[in-house]
Amino acid sequence: MIFTPTVAPQGTVRDWLDARAETDGIAFVFPETVDMLEWGQLRNEARQMAQGLVGLGISKGDSVAIIHPNGRDGVVAIYATFYGGFRATMINLAAGPSAIAYALDHCGADFAFVHASQSDAFQAAAPSGMRAIVSGDLGTLAGLPTLTPKDDALLMYTSGTTGKPKGVVHSHSSLLAGGWTTAVAHALSPADRGMCVLPVYHINGLCVSMMGALVSGGSLGMVSRFSTSKFWDQAEQAKVTWFSVVPTIVSHLLHGQAEPTTQTRNRLRFGRSASSALAVDTQTGFEQRFDVPIVETMGLTETAAQILSNPLPPGVRKIGSPGIGYGNEVRILSADLTEAPPGVEGEIAVRGPNVMREYLHNPDATAATFTGDWLRSGDLGRMDFDGYVFVTGRLKELIIKGGENIAPREIDEVLYGHPDVVEAAAFGRPCVKYGERVEAAVSLRAGSNVVVDDLIQLCRDRLGAFKTPDKIYFLSELPKGPSGKIQRLKLDELLSENIL
Repeated sequence: MIFTPTVAPQGTVRDWLDARAETDGIAFVFPETVDMLEWGQLRNEARQMAQGLVGLGISKGDSVAIIHPNGRDGVVAIYATFYGGFRATMINLAAGPSAIAYALDHCGADFAFVHASQSDAFQAAAPSGMRAIVSGDLGTLAGLPTLTPKDDALLMYTSGTTGKPKGVVHSHSSLLAGGWTTAVAHALSPADRGMCVLPVYHINGLCVSMMGALVSGGSLGMVSRFSTSKFWDQAEQAKVTWFSVVPTIVSHLLHGQAEPTTQTRNRLRFGRSASSALAVDTQTGFEQRFDVPIVETMGLTETAAQILSNPLPPGVRKIGSPGIGYGNEVRILSADLTEAPPGVEGEIAVRGPNVMREYLHNPDATAATFTGDWLRSGDLGRMDFDGYVFVTGRLKELIIKGGENIAPREIDEVLYGHPDVVEAAAFGRPCVKYGERVEAAVSLRAGSNVVVDDLIQLCRDRLGAFKTPDKIYFLSELPKGPSGKIQRLKLDELLSENIL
């Protein structure tokens, strides 16, 4: 299979893995274990495991749950499920027992790949009759079904912060297109090696990193989890040329003590930030300190990750924007669902080959998410005359104070402007007088002497009294989802339960 920047990938994940296997190049390196996988080795192990799954009686299109952290075994299990024509159902290990139990029951899987570290969690959450697949515990090798690009490949559940998680279904076609949008935007080639520190049970880790490497023919360095103190050493050990992270990781690296070697700096073409808005001061500070450009992007689970990206240097990167569309079309919708003119705020919508097929067993939610063939993101933003999108907030996260809409991101940006603030999130809380009032939570760098009044005054100076938080809470760490994205909607819940 050939990577073509102007044409979305054709075929199935099986086709692309077979093609990569012919090159005998390196697919994955694992710095923590000094292990590696070549594409041919990965294909052979995945094919044999897929044949064993057929031998267990699993049929084409059936869900197979994958309960694995990042690592060699998890990578092989994922590719085996794709290769066999089954629906790889990624289980969020950070979701908690009830969400894991819901996903395992809802997906209808009879079998699950379970890492040894997750056996207790599986036993506690698995529905009756679900069987864990362990090494060597497969059926007699059997023939594989024929696959088409439209066949289901992936089932991934949303975070469910405002209700039950929704199961996003991607076909082989949309899954490959998710890797293609990344490869096109970042000019990935077989010479590139990415750094995967985000969990592969999140769409960023799976599509941007894993599918990006598959489509481009490059390779991937993978670690079990992000570590501020180890990140640069692992990047050097794996010899990576780019990395994909989230804003909280960018901030932790900026405020950390570790430094990249000169060789690592020279080797890195760029770092990529997604999953939530990157504060302007954080991006600027990172680039000034490490001399590594950060490319801000935006993606969704429903779009197999990336929909927007800033161009690579020396292209125009507009700080504060996740960029322009690559491989798909993006527009801003007005309240009447027509296209908004440049500069006018509305809901960000997308259409293209990377868009999901449906929400599993949820036709009403599927219908509500689409207007024609445009997928509604739930994010608010505006587009300038150059096509760059500026995200202003989430529809569900807007703070409505005295009838006025306040975007939490505007307050976050000011708080991140203080050099001691590592994490920040503004949120709304019920208020008798205004309906909602503004509050915020932050975490500070170690040894900081900042007090609440300092941050309150900073907000008053930059935002005025109306948008300034009434209260700011100091936390050691803010609640996050599996990708590291701060979950601001959980802050009010935690406060109400007197957890903070």
